[in-house]
Amino acid sequence: MAEAAIAARPAARRTTVMPYWLCAPALALYGLLLAAPLAMIFVLSFNGFSDTKGILPTYSLANYVSVLTDPYYQRIYLRTLRIALITTAICTLIGTPEAWILSRLDPRWRGVSLLVVLGPLLISVVVRTLGWTILFAREGLLNQALLGLGLAERPVDLLYTETGIVVALVHVLVPFMVIAVWTALRLVDPAGEAAALSLGASKAKVFRRVVLPQALPGVLSGSLIVFSLAASAFATPALIGGRRLKVAATSIYDNFLFTLDWPTGAAIAVILVACVMAIVLLWSRVLERRDAVRA
Repeated sequence: MAEAAIAARPAARRTTVMPYWLCAPALALYGLLLAAPLAMIFVLSFNGFSDTKGILPTYSLANYVSVLTDPYYQRIYLRTLRIALITTAICTLIGTPEAWILSRLDPRWRGVSLLVVLGPLLISVVVRTLGWTILFAREGLLNQALLGLGLAERPVDLLYTETGIVVALVHVLVPFMVIAVWTALRLVDPAGEAAALSLGASKAKVFRRVVLPQALPGVLSGSLIVFSLAASAFATPALIGGRRLKVAATSIYDNFLFTLDWPTGAAIAVILVACVMAIVLLWSRVLERRDAVRA
């Protein structure tokens, strides 16, 4: 028995180490393509900058102090977070019932419906956003329809507004919410809904008291994905918001390519990443505690 135990030790050690070896290629790719650039941006954010000399080989917190104390950048961050939160809320309200309906469709129609839901992701972000720009213009199709139907007395300003940015972001980010919630709803037993209906509950109450609590993990994961993508979106705010309505991503772009103040742009990027990660972790922790209390 002792000899068998000794012989089993190398096999057990190989079983323990094998997952790390399997993950090594993905970790190396992650470190090369994501972690290393982020580390370089983080170091760059501490460098000084001069209009005549460019990036200076000095290190300080001056860039962070300048960004955090400047009312201009404070408004940009508040606008970015406000747009991301509103977009996430609207995607949740639209995507959750849509995923529930999708999970109840006949398999023949489900494929067609999935293609329709994923349609915005099949189009280039630039082409899609330019389409919204044409629709939102003062002489665009939307304003012409509103004026023709008598629903508006003058053209509605949607271009270069936060409302226009939110509408365009919701259009492309709803599929992420739908897929996340639909994945969670696939694990729900339809017999529970049938039992609630047989006991006299309405369909709205069944959805609120039976389906929604079981779909909550999907809502959580979908909301985190939507919030992260909305907060870091660049093309849609740049084309819909224009030069007057900046968010954090467009401000980073301007600092890197127009003013060439790379250290300040890096500091804006690091602060944006920190804010998004803090909100995501806080939201995850709150829901984890809620689930623990319910358990």
